[in-house]
Amino acid sequence: MVDCCSAPGLMPFEQALETMLAAIPPITDVENINLADCLGRVLAADVTSPINVPPHNNSAMDGYAFAQSSLAANKVLQLAGRSMAGQPFQGMCQEGQCIRIMTGAKMPKGCDTVEMQENCQVTGENVNFEAPRKLGDNVRYAGEDIKQGQVVFTKGKRLSAIDVGVLASLSVNVLKVFRKLTVALIATGDELTAIGQPLGDGDIFESNSYALSGMLKNINVNVINFGVIADDENAIRAAFLEADQQADAVISSGGVSVGDADYTKLVLEQIGEIAFWKIAMKPGKPFAFGKLPNSVFFGLPGNPVSAMVTADLLAMPALMKLQNCTAAPALTLKAKTLTDLRKSPGRMDFQRGVLSHENGELTVKSTGSQGSGILTSIASANCYIVLPAEQGRVEAGKIVSVRLFERFFG
Repeated sequence: MVDCCSAPGLMPFEQALETMLAAIPPITDVENINLADCLGRVLAADVTSPINVPPHNNSAMDGYAFAQSSLAANKVLQLAGRSMAGQPFQGMCQEGQCIRIMTGAKMPKGCDTVEMQENCQVTGENVNFEAPRKLGDNVRYAGEDIKQGQVVFTKGKRLSAIDVGVLASLSVNVLKVFRKLTVALIATGDELTAIGQPLGDGDIFESNSYALSGMLKNINVNVINFGVIADDENAIRAAFLEADQQADAVISSGGVSVGDADYTKLVLEQIGEIAFWKIAMKPGKPFAFGKLPNSVFFGLPGNPVSAMVTADLLAMPALMKLQNCTAAPALTLKAKTLTDLRKSPGRMDFQRGVLSHENGELTVKSTGSQGSGILTSIASANCYIVLPAEQGRVEAGKIVSVRLFERFFG
């Protein structure tokens, strides 16, 4: 049985994503910011290291440093000094001598090898080495991690907390980054009520803008929330025109279906141009993408699950392209499903699941009901179970493709 929503003319998911990415010109505006403010920003130029890391040869162990040739001739070496982290030994280690050294301490002159302290016996000023060492053992070399002049991060890299630490270790304090995007959010629907307000008969609390705002903040963009706009053609047009003036991208939820009160698509056709509308995916068939005079727009379905899934899989990758960010491909794995998976051929299905590692193999199970209004099906999941368009029902025990959630939900 073919999916009842899989009418001819739906654009395949992969084609929709490819079409969007090809149509979006990345921003080019650049600014210089301090390192302390660069978390989550996108680099506008390669960063090269001004120094070697580490800046000098140092010990990887607490122990004793010496010339390997000295130990080859004698198992007992004379202790001649100490090299501490930040307080290096200043003299020259002579043949037949060794230097007490701590992890990270600079290698003394005349030393090329380190033995860990557990393998040494100290008697007065003499150190007995239990076994010979190979030249260079337990030594970290200057530039071993990063060499001076090496490209550390490339243009398009979004900086993580670890990246910030790396840059601090290089004393890079000013960075060239692309400006932040501004994204406008518009929720449409007469049934939507702002949180904290009493629910009318047949109403629901508006939640999409809160989830979407959180997802957008995870890619470090400025968010303008226009709130709930009634199902009124003139009100929706006015909101879109104002959002287009203020934002690089406009994301709406609701109003792109085929109901009598779904005005969003109509307005978008009047003031912009729609590249496509309706995708062969589930959840999320009524998804629109196109351009307004000054911005790009993404028309998400109104149902919470459909809105979150299309935002995650379509709008967010497109926004990353817009902000000139080089995104890593999604991580897809194979796993055995522990539950039967209901599906009809016709649309690519992104069912919500929980991926686990059990008895040496990857397993996945459905989070239960996959209805487009059950937002907890995402909240309790950590992955999508990706079922191809032509796929039908899947029995427990079969191998399926699993796509881990991106950090957008984090």
